[in-house]
Amino acid sequence: MLKKNLGGKLLDIWTIIFVIAIIILVAGVAIYYLNNWIGKKQAMQNEMVEQHKQAMSVYVIDKKKEKIENANLPKAVVQQMPKMSKMFKVPLVKVKVGPQITTMLCDEAVFEALPLKKTVTVEVAGLYIVGMKGLKTKMEMEEMRKARRKGGNTETETPLKWHEKILQTFRR
Repeated sequence: MLKKNLGGKLLDIWTIIFVIAIIILVAGVAIYYLNNWIGKKQAMQNEMVEQHKQAMSVYVIDKKKEKIENANLPKAVVQQMPKMSKMFKVPLVKVKVGPQITTMLCDEAVFEALPLKKTVTVEVAGLYIVGMKGLKTKMEMEEMRKARRKGGNTETETPLKWHEKILQTFRR
């Protein structure tokens, strides 16, 4: 076996592999428990958002991705944000709610679907836009645009899948 003399101690290659395996095992366990902790925290936050969301009609003026520090948000909101989230760009939407113009944070999926210069009904929890009534995915929106260009109707008809055909025969 290969042995090296390091500082007067003999180290076997298996000892080195064993130490590396222990380090990898400890790191894996730490990541597992950290992931569980973050998942529980996120579930609690999502539950809180679901409890406090309310539907309101807003006029979308502008939407852009920008750092929190550069946004026109209240100082208390900016100070409560974690340091890591201040470094990243987040989706921000400038909306008119009644007579007041405000800047709101937005969910990524909702940000892609929000139309500019239109009045839409959104679900809001505080300054966070959670959802939008009649939300369509990006792919559905592309299909609608293609259908409009062709001059057809906006509702694209997709062929039925085999299991949907079977269900239709039983329903008759």
